Amino acid sequence: MNETSPSPTDRLERSMLYVPASRPNMIEKAAAAEADAVCIDLEDAVAVDEKAASRANVVRAFRELDFGRKLKAFRMNGLDTPFAYRDLIEVVEAAGDRIDVVMMPKANLPQDVKFVCMLLTQIELAKGFERQIGLEVQIESAKGFMYLREISEASPRLQALIFGPGDYSATMQMPVANIGEFDENDHIYPGHRWHAVMHSVVAAARARGLRAVDGPYAGYRDTEGLEKASRIARVMGFDGKQCIHPSQIPIVNRIFSPSAEEVAHAKSVVEAYDEAAKSGRGAIGKDGKMIDYANIRMAKALLKKIGDRVF
Repeated sequence: MNETSPSPTDRLERSMLYVPASRPNMIEKAAAAEADAVCIDLEDAVAVDEKAASRANVVRAFRELDFGRKLKAFRMNGLDTPFAYRDLIEVVEAAGDRIDVVMMPKANLPQDVKFVCMLLTQIELAKGFERQIGLEVQIESAKGFMYLREISEASPRLQALIFGPGDYSATMQMPVANIGEFDENDHIYPGHRWHAVMHSVVAAARARGLRAVDGPYAGYRDTEGLEKASRIARVMGFDGKQCIHPSQIPIVNRIFSPSAEEVAHAKSVVEAYDEAAKSGRGAIGKDGKMIDYANIRMAKALLKKIGDRVF
């Protein structure tokens, strides 16, 4: 088995569409959607008495449906439930060679991540899988926030850190009407209530070379609110955002894609700096602004992220 997962930077994950594992018809539609990733959810989207039976839907989807170039994921149940280990065993044993990543909810401690990774390794060895399955973990509790650095370093299998605003708000006892949405409470606190944890998720992801993904926005008819939440996440450094409805995908993809102007500016900055470097200058003026190597790092980071992709 290949011991290394694909580099997280090789994956485009502007949008990840959640779909309930208990709804095969919705899974079929999700496979054809324009999202960069699809996550078949065995956790919050599935009723307790349907969880065990829904595992077969996940296996069937990965083995029979064409997801194109999408990243294929399923979300297991939390380790604080009686469903988690059977989710991994039944789904991964039957379809692990078709799965890109497992999403682990409620990562509270590094040992939580290590347990899941150890079980995945055992399954991969037993089944003889040639490719290692990646892991995305959700930071959605006060404890997860406090142990974020240790969680991000817990396994080389990790590919992404995801902020989960709903459960995080609950554990912090923060009053919020709907997951990821803005409400009257946002006018009370002068800053952004989730700034600390969101910034920390991005910082931990960047320090470890992982993707950083923002959680969903519950109001799928509220396009203005989704735009605002997505733009905040993007300017904070997130790579993308989770979606709970297909109608959210075009908005999220657009906001998390660099504009033609941004790409052109990044290229011009790198070209101008390279030309100046030939004469030994470490900083130059361009369009009335000083350009030094910090600007170059930002420009090159954007160009590296897009590669040869066309948006």
